[in-house]
Amino acid sequence: MPAMSESPLSVVLVGYGLGGRLFHAPLIVATPALSLDAIVTSNPERAAQARQDHPEATIYATPEQAWAGGHELAAISTANITHVPYAKAALDAGLHVVLDKPIAADADTARELAQVARAQQRHLIPYQNRRWDSDIRTAQRVLAEGRLGNVHRFESRIVKMRVIPKEGWRGSAVPEDLGGLLYDLGVHAIDQAMQLMGPVASVGGWLRSIRDADPTDDDSTVILTHTSGAISIITVSQVTAIGEPRMLLLGTRGGLRIDVVDAQEAELAAGGDPSSPDWGVRLPGTEALLRTFDDASNPTDERVALERGAWPDFYAKAAAAIREDGPDPVTIDDVVETMRVMDAARLAAETGTNVRLDPPAGHAAH
Repeated sequence: MPAMSESPLSVVLVGYGLGGRLFHAPLIVATPALSLDAIVTSNPERAAQARQDHPEATIYATPEQAWAGGHELAAISTANITHVPYAKAALDAGLHVVLDKPIAADADTARELAQVARAQQRHLIPYQNRRWDSDIRTAQRVLAEGRLGNVHRFESRIVKMRVIPKEGWRGSAVPEDLGGLLYDLGVHAIDQAMQLMGPVASVGGWLRSIRDADPTDDDSTVILTHTSGAISIITVSQVTAIGEPRMLLLGTRGGLRIDVVDAQEAELAAGGDPSSPDWGVRLPGTEALLRTFDDASNPTDERVALERGAWPDFYAKAAAAIREDGPDPVTIDDVVETMRVMDAARLAAETGTNVRLDPPAGHAAH
């Protein structure tokens, strides 16, 4: 038997919809330092699926049963409206928490949640798993190499074409439901831009509802002006028939173009094993384009390999942090700053103005 300090942390997964089943459960199971001991869902079909997928796990019908179940970590992947109350309840019950995005409706509520975690001396770790996407990791590597000169523009697009909107709370116009793309994919894209380009001084935004059947923002663009003077242009859309590059990183000596999206979601959907040694490795033909210029403005093109996707790192680092063997993989303070930018984007869209942030919103150095 392993020593108590080496025993896996007991995890209860709260929610077994697409997020819990696809984005959390396989990664928890693939982490040796964690044990998926319980799942919470009140939906009979999802409960049956959870029993089939994880026969060793206890299935609870309510979160209250989970809080009293003796578990150490709650991974919360439920409807956005439940994130704050479920996280507070779990923290008050003495559990550490991994919380899906968005962690709250606004920065003030996120700060209040952080205060609860600190009062309970528990870790509250936002699930910003897309910091470990192959595309942003490649952009970070190229930026660190310094071959692009003074980097002045970052463009990020997470787009698709969906003629008929999906039903459910994500498309709800009720403010408390936190529907729409800004709260969904926009959180990830803004977080990535802040990680790559640094603190944000001002924000402009256009949050549009294009499809008649969708009352929420389904085609939105946010422009961040960073304290460096660089800008990030972020587009999230479900009405983009012809896509542009996933990412562009432009500098005074060159640029990086990434056309392919990270493959880890597709790998999980296909039943891939996150513990496999070839997890996240990109196949030949998916390389990024790196174009650099000499002093005479002559270009040189090269294909550069994409970094492997590394979503499994999130839960491994979360477990280490709870064991006091490293920092949180994503800090709650970082995400409070991201929420300040989100708040400014909504205000910019409502008022048609550029919203300044004083002080600028930035993530801690990592």
